[in-house]
Amino acid sequence: MMVNGRRVRRSSRRGSSNAVLPLQNRNHQLLSPSISCWYCDFKVRALNDLLYTFGRKHARFLRFWFSIGVGFSLASLLVVALILFFEFSAALHLYTDDLKIKNLYVGFLFGSLPSPLVPGFKLSLIDGMYLVFSTLVSVIVHEFGHAISAASEGVQIEYIAVFLAVLFPGALVAFDLDILRNLPLFSTLRIYCAGIWHNAVCCADCALTLLLLPLIIYPLYIHGDNLLVLDVTPKSPLSGYLSPGDIIVSLDGMQVHGPQEWVDMMVLINKQAYQSVAHTKGYCVPSSWAQDRKAELEGDQFSCPGELTVFSVVPCLNLTALDGESRERGHMKSRESMHCLTARDVVQHKKCGNGWLGTATSGNTCPCTEEESCSTPVLTPGHSWVEIKYASPFACSSQGNNSTDVEAHNSGATKCQGTFVFVGDVLTMANSVQLTAYQPRWTSNFGLNLPSILEKTLACTFHVSLTLALLNSLPVFFLDGECILEVSLSYVPWLNARKKRQVLQIFLWGGTLSTILAFFIFILHGARSE
Repeated sequence: MMVNGRRVRRSSRRGSSNAVLPLQNRNHQLLSPSISCWYCDFKVRALNDLLYTFGRKHARFLRFWFSIGVGFSLASLLVVALILFFEFSAALHLYTDDLKIKNLYVGFLFGSLPSPLVPGFKLSLIDGMYLVFSTLVSVIVHEFGHAISAASEGVQIEYIAVFLAVLFPGALVAFDLDILRNLPLFSTLRIYCAGIWHNAVCCADCALTLLLLPLIIYPLYIHGDNLLVLDVTPKSPLSGYLSPGDIIVSLDGMQVHGPQEWVDMMVLINKQAYQSVAHTKGYCVPSSWAQDRKAELEGDQFSCPGELTVFSVVPCLNLTALDGESRERGHMKSRESMHCLTARDVVQHKKCGNGWLGTATSGNTCPCTEEESCSTPVLTPGHSWVEIKYASPFACSSQGNNSTDVEAHNSGATKCQGTFVFVGDVLTMANSVQLTAYQPRWTSNFGLNLPSILEKTLACTFHVSLTLALLNSLPVFFLDGECILEVSLSYVPWLNARKKRQVLQIFLWGGTLSTILAFFIFILHGARSE
């Protein structure tokens, strides 16, 4: 994580200078690095005149704009300070109900938000690239906020720099100390709060763009119709059945509209596999099949040759009356009910049972006729039976028709479709495939990943920018919170200069120690969860 620190020339309002870096000659080269054993930076001066001209030209509007940012930043500083207080109190056992406070503090300040905007976001090499890009954007937005705000107040920018101090990267804006020293307090506060305010606006922009993304790219992509497969991992149990560009038409007969809905349905199916109450998934097959294809008993288990699957005939009256344990005992006692069927043939028939998604347990769960029987697969405990229907429009449009079933799909064009059954751990299966709710309006694989790239970039930028804003709201050393707190204390009339320094040091040390404490709590919590 890039920690955003600023080295600015600022006045302490006590007649002495707190400048960290020496004043630079404005005639120096436009790009210049500085390197030492513990610190290196890269200074950019090429944008100084451009930013200053823009800030002075729109000074009235920018001052109003950044005045709003002052209110937001002070409120953010107050909220974060309260969270720090509760966290520190919890560490001292002064506040016992600290679970919610810890989750809020750790989640927001260290970027682990409880509900990501895009389901299935995991940190990999590619996602690391998203993180680097989002961090770069967030830091640029933050520092340009400081620079433009300073320019609107008539403060000349010395340079913008990115630095690496020991192992901690960051960025800064250097100002003209002489002009900054003579600014009113509120003008100085506007400059200090500009970075936090710009990061907050960046978060709002990302969230709004994510919300409106289906409308923005509507001429090119269809959203929320079916799931589109973007990638299938080599070790995925679906790797032999699905490929990038395929469309998941339905799951257990129900249409799936988005990745989050896909995950929710898989969680529900997995939950049913471990419940004591029976959730039966069956098919209405001809009764003669159960008589002709008997399963063989090997030890205490039934088995079938080849690709055949063990099925059991369940009377319709017992579909909701038996719990899982009773049903298993019934299966073992009734050898005559065990038979072998091919999943490819079975899925063509009507469904029966109360375990299918969307089936009400109080409704008609057995639509089988007198010539049919409800046959349910016999599964290993913890395993689930999932019926997935898919279409391969891009492959069929480029290669022509093949031996799979051909049906009309949405627009009326012929699309190759198929159905397969997955038996096993559905959570592992669900996480092994990358899906999106966007389908291109053209019959080509070109541009399949563009909506996903936009979603991940916007979501990651939202998280990083929010984390950056909250980090700089902390009353800790070397961050914007230190500068904001120092100027804010100048508005307290009953404190003299000495007491203001003491109060400032108390807040800064308390905030810094509490932040370090929360960071270690975050590390320990992550280690325990693993």
